[in-house]
Amino acid sequence: MKITKEIFRWLLAALFIFAGVSHFLRPQFYDPMVPPYLPSPHLLVVISGIAEILLGTLLLIPRTSRLAAVGLIALLIAVSPANIHMAMHPELFPQFHPIALLIRLPLQLVLIAWAYWFAARPIQPTHLSS
Repeated sequence: MKITKEIFRWLLAALFIFAGVSHFLRPQFYDPMVPPYLPSPHLLVVISGIAEILLGTLLLIPRTSRLAAVGLIALLIAVSPANIHMAMHPELFPQFHPIALLIRLPLQLVLIAWAYWFAARPIQPTHLSS
């Protein structure tokens, strides 16, 4: 189980580092995802990209992996308005099938659960003394 968890930790970190880097390589892809009621869409894309790279990297360091996992959960919650905006306005994102935009919503929950796996403290066995 330990090796499996380690593999999944590296996969999650790689996913976020890659996503964060892509915010800088293709900002024109991410900027329209920011709901119009939020200010400075490009700045928010830059901030979220930096956060993804930083938290993904910190997830790989054992000493900071729990903190990084909590940060990833917070980040996933923070970017949820973008996913909701996209699902509610599929006409603004014709490059995506509307079903794909809906699938992103529960996918956020999967990613949160995945990050929580690294944020939660392991359950310590209790020993009953007689």
